[in-house]
Amino acid sequence: MSTIDDYCEHCDLPLSTCVHGNPPAPPPEPAPKASPVRTTRAAPRVPGSSAKPPPPPRARRHTPAADLEPHVLAVLEDLGGEAPAEDVMVAVGERLADVFRPGDQEKGPTGELRWRTACRTARKNLADQGLLVAPSPGVWRLT
Repeated sequence: MSTIDDYCEHCDLPLSTCVHGNPPAPPPEPAPKASPVRTTRAAPRVPGSSAKPPPPPRARRHTPAADLEPHVLAVLEDLGGEAPAEDVMVAVGERLADVFRPGDQEKGPTGELRWRTACRTARKNLADQGLLVAPSPGVWRLT
């Protein structure tokens, strides 16, 4: 039979199940510190040695926005200096269809094709440089 001392005075639960009657768990022990990794410098390459040269830089899978900037400017100039953003995008896509890289036709995290996202970034970069403005939503204009 239980006595009155077996129940918590704060929550009326048995002390064996009550958070007030059970002491908190001890903190976990800290993980041992890993020793620092020491790196060594590679010896300079000696002609005629068997050491491999470093690998070439990886090619980009999609076209960077900076590469699209001149095309955005040229398309806007061809369209009279001002055009809806969608018309500019279509014209840039037609102009560069044979030049796009394989990754340009993939959808990015936003669901838009990567080259179209790069085109929007190119417009932003051009606007930051003062070469282009957006007089109203969805319209691009040369300055």
